[in-house]
Amino acid sequence: MMLPTRIVFGNEIIEIAKENEDFVVFNADTKTCHLEHFEESFPNRAYSFGIAEQNLLGAAAGMASCGTKVIVATYSVFLCLRACEQVRTYVCQPQFDVMMLGTHAGLLTGTEGASHIAVEDLSIMRAIPNLTIIEPSDAVSARIMAREAIKFKGPLYVRLHFAPVPDVHQEEDYHFTIGKANVMRNETNAQVTFLVTGILLGKVLEAAEHLQEEGIAADVIEFNTIKPLDEESIIAAAKKTGALVTVEDNTILGGFGRSRLAGVSLNSCLTTIYVTNIVIATEITNV
Repeated sequence: MMLPTRIVFGNEIIEIAKENEDFVVFNADTKTCHLEHFEESFPNRAYSFGIAEQNLLGAAAGMASCGTKVIVATYSVFLCLRACEQVRTYVCQPQFDVMMLGTHAGLLTGTEGASHIAVEDLSIMRAIPNLTIIEPSDAVSARIMAREAIKFKGPLYVRLHFAPVPDVHQEEDYHFTIGKANVMRNETNAQVTFLVTGILLGKVLEAAEHLQEEGIAADVIEFNTIKPLDEESIIAAAKKTGALVTVEDNTILGGFGRSRLAGVSLNSCLTTIYVTNIVIATEITNV
């Protein structure tokens, strides 16, 4: 049975808590990533604040200021929009040790509706100083990311997804280091490089296979850390193929693609680079 990244990540946090007592979990009284069940096993380490994300983040910052790591779980749309000031001012500016799990990120929100869609969260969170951003691409990467995220010190945003996707990684072969991209496909004669974040990785690998059948060799690089960005990998890809295609489940304004473009443009040794973005348009249509 396939599980979405949000559930896998949450379940792994519960498993980690059995051996690691150095963190607490704050919930917004929503069914996000299974951490709403954390209190069943750890009643003295779980706190619910109701549907009040501003209070949730303010309290998390307060507890973190006393030296306790706090994991916050809520929908990404409410985390980055409703509680944006609290994230910036109370968590990130003082660099408190708060891990923020934003679920239902991107377009896939199931039956939750348009109000719960977050396609601007990367743009908003990228703009906040001192905040690190990571995003898994499948259940395997979500599980391993949870183990590494617990070790991380400081403000951290984890972008998680509503719907399950097939695994593209093997647990024994997958390596995750914050700030480092993963080369998923490396062709000797590559003519284009796909730079991708999140659960769209599987689709991009399929696209690369189709291009191969058409005689076009394509490299694929997974960026599971969106901030700080692995600019060395981007520059190397640009030098190798001269054609970059970014793919993300976020608006074009200020997201991963735009951060990648900034990294390339700052490198003075590059000449002509062809770049395109596969993203979400900026207009909203009433249906």
